[in-house]
Amino acid sequence: MSDLFVKICGLRTAQDVDTCVESGADAIGFVFAAGARTVDAATARRLAARVPEHVLTVGVFRGQPLDEVRRLTQDSGIGAVQLHGDEGPEYYEALAAAGRTLIRATTATEIPLRPGELGEDLLLLDAPDPGSGKPWNWASPDFARPDGRWILAGGLHPGNVRRAAEATGAWGVDVSSGVESQRGVKSGELIRAFLAAARA
Repeated sequence: MSDLFVKICGLRTAQDVDTCVESGADAIGFVFAAGARTVDAATARRLAARVPEHVLTVGVFRGQPLDEVRRLTQDSGIGAVQLHGDEGPEYYEALAAAGRTLIRATTATEIPLRPGELGEDLLLLDAPDPGSGKPWNWASPDFARPDGRWILAGGLHPGNVRRAAEATGAWGVDVSSGVESQRGVKSGELIRAFLAAARA
């Protein structure tokens, strides 16, 4: 599992972006949904400009109107859109036309699932309370892993990411609060530790 796909989400500073890139992250997430990690389109564009082409830049949205998602996506210049609400297939159909990677984020309570059901390229399976840092019981024998390429999120940190990936067979992992020194503030040390643990 040394080729585990790793996404670090909720970035807001150039230093954090540089740390992620230098430490080998595959994807970097910018949150446009309301919350402690929200950035505007101008900030996301400035930060995304620091990211090399081989690292995917992702905009995270939750329950926002399609026109707003389109505008923020275009204005920020990000390479992928992650929809983390109850967006229907019309969102994926409309956004696919722009040629960006589409990620559907849903909760672990809605399984079994198959990536691509709504037209997304990747499926992200999160905890019932996304962004809270609270894990869900991915080690349960009742857990039914999705088919295909999917990303595990929810309560991950340097101390459990390897075990979680091995227990679930996830293709990738996503972290935000698990690499923070306080809510909304990333720790370079924890980012490096998370990536090292995921790739151990």
